Amino acid sequence: MNETQKRRLEYYASRVEEYLYENIMQNRSSHPESLHTLFDAMRHSLMAGGKRLRPALIYAFCELCGGEPGQADSAAMAMEMTHTASLIFDDLPALDNDDVRRGKPSCHKAFGEATAILAGYHLICHPFYLLASDGTLTPEQKTALVQILAREEGASGMVGGQMLDMQFESQEHVSAEELEQMCLKKTGALIKASCQMGCICGGGSEEQMQAAGSYGLALGLAFQIIDDILDVTGTSEQLGKPAGSDAEEHKQTFVTALGIERAGAYAAELTARAHAALRQLPESETAEFLHALTDAMLVRVQ
Repeated sequence: MNETQKRRLEYYASRVEEYLYENIMQNRSSHPESLHTLFDAMRHSLMAGGKRLRPALIYAFCELCGGEPGQADSAAMAMEMTHTASLIFDDLPALDNDDVRRGKPSCHKAFGEATAILAGYHLICHPFYLLASDGTLTPEQKTALVQILAREEGASGMVGGQMLDMQFESQEHVSAEELEQMCLKKTGALIKASCQMGCICGGGSEEQMQAAGSYGLALGLAFQIIDDILDVTGTSEQLGKPAGSDAEEHKQTFVTALGIERAGAYAAELTARAHAALRQLPESETAEFLHALTDAMLVRVQ
């Protein structure tokens, strides 16, 4: 990415972080002191950093379809809250049992399991309030956003993918095809949803929605494959969580199914598919930014 594109990504990240912080602190102050620990736990996980990839995609696709960032603020916050909730739940001892997230103690390590679960509950529920209350969106846009987010975070998407991931841990062999279906749900669903939610906020056409969905699925799968590779080749500092945790937890990954070299080649192929989907959308500086962002995801392992 060039410097202008990097600044754009930083702008998207700082914009959603500012709104997330304000929202959590306003909610905290409006509740009795007995509930402040709950909001502290949410703030701990929400403000721990991260790439803010999903909000960036929402903002970018909104602008690509002719909208302004202000039309996508609620959607960007809703998606980052949903994603953060999934990380809180994934880290719990009953699932991935990770003590570190984004370089900091996992929510359950910092606040206890019960508080972490309740924080995750709020971050799953509150996004729908944000979307329904947005004054810049039409009722039709709100309905479409709620439908996409609810579908892609449930059994058809993220939750279903997490269930498959958990089941695969007890299997001696999982095919690359089975892993792909799991990752398209667990990781790809929310990335696809982010792209399409951005289109909705910007008033995009049905054709743009379809191209954005194709792009999001290809990017999401490539993103997960690269994460699998980094778990083997990267450092804990790079990952923000313990390196090698997949192997320790006997997780089936694209590295175990294909090997590092073939997994990397497949990630490159998916990246090419993502670029092809983007070329179906209007050419602009925003499209150039998305092409650069797509390549930046692959470069993480090069």
